[in-house]
Amino acid sequence: MCFRYGRGMTGVFDVAQALDGGITDMERAWAFVRGFAAAWDEPLTEDDGTPASELARAEATLGCSLPAVLREFYTLLGTRSGLLANQDPLLPPAEMFVHDECGGVLVFRSENQGCAFWGVRLRDLDQDDPPVLVQARHGWVPFLDRVSLACVELVLSEALFGGGGQLYNACELPADLLGAVPARFQRVALPDYPMWTGPEDFPVRWFSAPGQLLRQDGLGAHSWLHVRGRTRADLEAICETVPGRWALGYTESLDAEPLPF
Repeated sequence: MCFRYGRGMTGVFDVAQALDGGITDMERAWAFVRGFAAAWDEPLTEDDGTPASELARAEATLGCSLPAVLREFYTLLGTRSGLLANQDPLLPPAEMFVHDECGGVLVFRSENQGCAFWGVRLRDLDQDDPPVLVQARHGWVPFLDRVSLACVELVLSEALFGGGGQLYNACELPADLLGAVPARFQRVALPDYPMWTGPEDFPVRWFSAPGQLLRQDGLGAHSWLHVRGRTRADLEAICETVPGRWALGYTESLDAEPLPF
C-alpha cells in the first residue's frame, strides 16, 4: 500500500498531510502509526508489541475474544508507553475489563483517574473493526465508528501530552481567537468526536503543521486548545501564532501545575 508520510516542504512530518484522505482501513491506520512514531518518537520494533500469550491470557480471563483490530494494535505497539500512556492510557491486557452497562462493554482505555472509559460493546466483538463508545459525564455515547480510528486518536492524544512536558502547552480560547487555529493550521482528517468532559455538542478537532500538533476541545468561546511541538522551537512557534494566555510558560514542565480540564 502506498502511504503518504506528509513531510511537506520542510522535511518534517505533518500529521494532516499524512492523514490526507482519512483512515480508510486498518492497514492505513497502522501505516500512519508507524510513520508518526518514527517521526515524533522512535521507530517501532518487533519488541514493542504485546506478546500473543499475554493477549490470550486476557481473553481467557475476560471470557471473550478481542476484535481483530484491537489485537493487531496491541501486537504492533502495546508496550510503547510513550505513545500510549501519558494521559488517558491504553490498558494493559490484564487490566481490561467488562463494564456491565449497555449490555456489556469491553473496556480497553481509561482516563488517568478513572473518570471515563473507552470500549466496544460485547455484541460488536465479532466485527473486525467495530465502533467505540466513551463513558462521558452524560453516559455511554458513540466515540468513533471504528476501533482503528480510535487507535489513531489514542496515539495522537497520548503523544500530545508526552515529550517530557517541555513540548506541551494549553490555553483557553476567547471568542476573538476561535478563528486563528483553522485559519493558520491544516485540519486533520479525523471525524469530530465528543470530549468526555462535555456535552455531545462539544466536539474535538485536530489541526497540524509540520512538527506541530494541535487539539481543540470544543468550538465555542472558552474551548481549550492543547498543543505539542516536535521540538521546543515548534512549540514556541505555535504559541506565537495563537497569542492566547498559555497555561504553562516556556520554561515550565507539564507537571508543574495541574490544568483545569
